[in-house]
Amino acid sequence: MLPFVLLASRAEDVAADGEYEAMLRYSGLTPDELVRVRLEAVPMPAIDLAAISGVIVGGSPFDASSSDKSPVQVRVEAEMSALLDRLVPADFPFLGACYGVGTLGVHQGAVIDGTYSEPISPTTISLTDEGRADPLLAGMPDSFEAFVGHKEACRTLPPSATLLASSPACPVQMFRVRSHLYATQFHPELDVEGISTRIRVYRDYGYYEPRQADEVLAGVAAAQVGAVHAILRRFVKLFARS
Repeated sequence: MLPFVLLASRAEDVAADGEYEAMLRYSGLTPDELVRVRLEAVPMPAIDLAAISGVIVGGSPFDASSSDKSPVQVRVEAEMSALLDRLVPADFPFLGACYGVGTLGVHQGAVIDGTYSEPISPTTISLTDEGRADPLLAGMPDSFEAFVGHKEACRTLPPSATLLASSPACPVQMFRVRSHLYATQFHPELDVEGISTRIRVYRDYGYYEPRQADEVLAGVAAAQVGAVHAILRRFVKLFARS
């Protein structure tokens, strides 16, 4: 099988390694089958689309709508935009989790801002009619629980996109561009252990008041998010190729 590529941008090793391990666990891929590139540390290497099965983008502390961007974020955004210039016309398999909304959304003309930000928490996601018919979401329940936690979200869907999932607090939870490019605002890779690690790692990043850490941890402890992991397995099943 040709490998998938995980484009990551978390500078904190504990969070970055936890994300990679979760992607491996719930996709069913091995390290040889999911090649990780940490974009916060190195420039994006040349990616030969003929040599891979698909691209997965992990979450990020980067905010697409921020007016105060570090040189690293500016570089990563330029690299992601250039890659999407190739992926979108080719309808190449792409799955962006959380930061995927910022990258694919901005590339396709979405309005990304703080209107529909969500605190770190479990939330109920509901599929649209188009989501229920989408091959990637085949077998998913009409509604399921998933973890969210983001300062920005998609306020206006790109004109090229199809809305696949929504929630009361954040109307754009998942969309598709063309047939094979997907972005989720929720995290299909996270379980309770994973989100708890991130709550601790990002204590001082403005997602919540640091003094509320124990309360935020308690709020995720009983979440039942097992259904959402099927999205990663299904992405691999649909797009893995030799």
